[in-house]
Amino acid sequence: MMQIEISDRLKALLVAKGFDKKQLVLVTDDGGGKYSLHGGACSIGTKFTIIVLDQPDPEYNVTVVNDQGLALWTSTYDLIFFNDGIKMDYDQGRIAIKDNAHMLDNAVQIAKGAEVLAAFEQGVPADNLTC
Repeated sequence: MMQIEISDRLKALLVAKGFDKKQLVLVTDDGGGKYSLHGGACSIGTKFTIIVLDQPDPEYNVTVVNDQGLALWTSTYDLIFFNDGIKMDYDQGRIAIKDNAHMLDNAVQIAKGAEVLAAFEQGVPADNLTC
């Protein structure tokens, strides 16, 4: 289990998009995961995405405890990139994630899991242009 602080502004964004009642998965977007949009060694631990799902995904079964009551999950693999004091905020049109020591990503994306998987099935590859 991991803990994260989610700002009121980010919660408001998720509510406005209708995602606050969905299953949300926080992934390290490095090309190695099921929903990874990006890839390459340069993106490891520097790109993150919130994946929106209708149902929980058993591959992402680590609960992310948060102060906003969101159904938020991650994987055991993704845990290695999170240290103490994880916080996410929405400001000036961007979602940022940081910990007590570092800004991890100031351009966190939101993507619908079903759309990501459908694109991959049709042969649309992950973006491997990060290196």
